[in-house]
Amino acid sequence: MAILVTGASAGFGKAICKAFINAGYQVIGAARRLDKLTDLQQELGEKFYPLQMDVADPDKINTALSTLPAHLQKIELLVNNAGLALGLEAAHKANFNDWLTMINTNIIGLTYLTRQILPQMVEADQGHIINLGSIAGTYPYPGGNVYGATKAFVEQFSLNLRADLAGTKIRVTNVEPGLCGGTEFSNVRFKGDDAKAAGVYQGVKSIQPEDIANTILWIYQQPPHVNINRIEIMPVAQTFSPLAVSRDEVKG
Repeated sequence: MAILVTGASAGFGKAICKAFINAGYQVIGAARRLDKLTDLQQELGEKFYPLQMDVADPDKINTALSTLPAHLQKIELLVNNAGLALGLEAAHKANFNDWLTMINTNIIGLTYLTRQILPQMVEADQGHIINLGSIAGTYPYPGGNVYGATKAFVEQFSLNLRADLAGTKIRVTNVEPGLCGGTEFSNVRFKGDDAKAAGVYQGVKSIQPEDIANTILWIYQQPPHVNINRIEIMPVAQTFSPLAVSRDEVKG
């Protein structure tokens, strides 16, 4: 039995792998960048198994899963962490290829991998799926368009999985972080503009990958009869904005 974490080479995924291995679990870390996974294996030791996988490509998911050794083929926890945001332009200015990349990774990849792992959990009547959503799936913001829509999908997919799995002992959770630093998220969103990415977190004590990893470990370690349906996490510095109102100019 093993734990499979996607997007394991950096950010949330890397922190999640560390937290679970430090707690004594066997972890499969999946990501596109094999060199990063190899470095992580050197750091974490024999309880970490590197698995090269591109979740945006179903064929590569199949290939990766087929290479797992026999003792790691039964997945007791799937953490669907791999995902990304690209761009912050308004919808009429956005790059459609960026939209496709987000949809293929955040939706197609997540659902396809889940569909491959879920039957074995149902057969064993045991397992847990933890999806990484976002507060962007609940609270719209300018430029969030398709990214926010993909995370709204992840939330509803998670809740609907619970409905489908009624009567089983399989748990499903959607974890919804707010502003979180210490990851590549904004660097990827702004396509390598590190200064612009750093500005997102300037002067803010944001949550960190370790906070998310510790939360996921806590969720998983709850008694088997306890399911955390969804959990929203923001830094204290972040809260809710008033709804925007556009006003016509008053001519006096």
